[in-house]
Amino acid sequence: MKWIGLTGGIACGKSTVAQLLVQQSYPLVDADRIARDVVAPGTPGLESVIQAFGPDILAPDGSLDREKLGAKIFSLPEQRRKLESILHPLIRTEVQRLREDLERAGHVLAFYDIPLLFETKAQSQFDEIVVVTCKPEQQRERLRKRNGLSGEEIEKRLASQMPMSLKEEQANFVLHNDGDQAHLMKEFQRLVDWLKTLSV
Repeated sequence: MKWIGLTGGIACGKSTVAQLLVQQSYPLVDADRIARDVVAPGTPGLESVIQAFGPDILAPDGSLDREKLGAKIFSLPEQRRKLESILHPLIRTEVQRLREDLERAGHVLAFYDIPLLFETKAQSQFDEIVVVTCKPEQQRERLRKRNGLSGEEIEKRLASQMPMSLKEEQANFVLHNDGDQAHLMKEFQRLVDWLKTLSV
C-alpha cells in the first residue's frame, strides 16, 4: 500500500482537499483527529498532559481546553517540546495501527493528513507527498476572514511554519488552491489522475 502524506500551509485549503478525497472514497487518516482522540477525557494521554501542565488546562466538562493549553505553549518552545514528547509517541502508535488496518483491508493507497509534515521532519515515512498551496497574500486574507486574526497574529502563524516554496520543492505533487471553486475542482481532478498512475 502506498502511504501518501497530505500537507500544506495554514489556510491553503488542505482540509477541503481532504474532504474531497474522502468523498471520492480514498482512505484518509487525520492527524488532528488522532491528536484529539489521544487526549480525550479518561485517556492516559490527557492524564499525562494534566500532570505536565496543571489542571487549569481543562474545560468545565473535564475535556482539554485547547485554547488554554495553546496559550501556555505558543511562544515557549521548551513547553511545546514537552507537550510533543507526550503526544507524539501516542499519535505514532495509533497511526501505525490504523495504517496496518487499511493495509489488511487491501487498500492500494491511503492518505495521512498531517499539517506539520515537514516541520516534524516526517518526510521519510511516506511513499509520496502531496502539498496543497496558495499564494501568501491569499493565506493572509483567509486567516483574516476565517479566524479574525490581527495582522500581527497572522504573521506569527505564518512565521511558525516552513515557507510554502520549500514545501513545494519537496512534494511529489503540488495542488494549487489559488483560484475559485471551479479552479480547485480542476486541480483536484489533476490529483485524481496522478493517483491513478500510482495505483497501476
